[in-house]
Amino acid sequence: MAQGVLALAEQFEGRFRNVAYEVLSEGKRLADALGEPLAGVVLGSGIEAMAAELGKYGADKILAADDPALADYTTDAYTNVLFDIVKDHDPKILLLGASTRGKDLSARLSARLDTGLAMDCLALRVDGDTLIATRPMFGGKVLAEIAIQGTPQMAAIRPNVMEVVEAEKGAGVEKVPVNVGVAKTKALEKKTEAAAKVDLTEANIIVSGGRGMGSPDFSLLEKLAEVLGGTVGASRSAVDEGWRPHSDQVGQTGKVVSPNLYIACGISGAIQHLAGMGTSKYIVGINKDPEAPIFKKADYGIVEDLFKVVPALTADVKKLRE
Repeated sequence: MAQGVLALAEQFEGRFRNVAYEVLSEGKRLADALGEPLAGVVLGSGIEAMAAELGKYGADKILAADDPALADYTTDAYTNVLFDIVKDHDPKILLLGASTRGKDLSARLSARLDTGLAMDCLALRVDGDTLIATRPMFGGKVLAEIAIQGTPQMAAIRPNVMEVVEAEKGAGVEKVPVNVGVAKTKALEKKTEAAAKVDLTEANIIVSGGRGMGSPDFSLLEKLAEVLGGTVGASRSAVDEGWRPHSDQVGQTGKVVSPNLYIACGISGAIQHLAGMGTSKYIVGINKDPEAPIFKKADYGIVEDLFKVVPALTADVKKLRE
């Protein structure tokens, strides 16, 4: 009989992503509500030692799938291994992060398990034995409560939304058997961005540019992001122009972000873009068009040429930090 919560802690290059701690913390809260145990699971190569860190976030036990075949992420191999773990431990609820990798993996896994999946969740609760997920629909225009059918009940959590809470359990690490099975894909080459660049989905502050930037020169935004301790994003139109890489794209067809502060520079605010950043805590819109849709969503709006406003903001922030 299905029991407990299983939470996948995503790691990259030997470091847990912040969403891993969110997933564990939320898993602990749900497990407590059910009166059942929480198990954390981590996949990769050479990760058995670091897996013990998950005990700080309330896991009763930690499962480590540690094998050289899992050094590089491929959907096939990770799905096969996680599928075996789920079948062996039979959890009532399975949680993942809705990162780029988490979305890919959770969709494949839910199909393999023939169970329901709520994607990009903003809140979770249990009603009896049923997991109820709150998630945006129709481009973020509405929030829907979803009752998940099937076993395990699966949910992928939007990064930077759930509270991270430490709850030391001193859980031991259990190494689990790894059988990657038949993998039809393999990693041929890996290119990573500069280590100093914060991933958009985990950034607390994002400065984004749109078509209003007028060229690939985003140096103004880079400087503002640097003094704020944030990172730079872009709208789809800026990416389509070739001004920024797709990894910087925020929106329905890019990355969904939830920073504490989102500054939209020269971005009109199309619904597809708003769907990717609408849950930001504070939104600042900078646009010389007073009718730009971004101002309907923004907490603070500045109707002015961004090339005048952004340097002034950068200078003022520098003064405050001196």
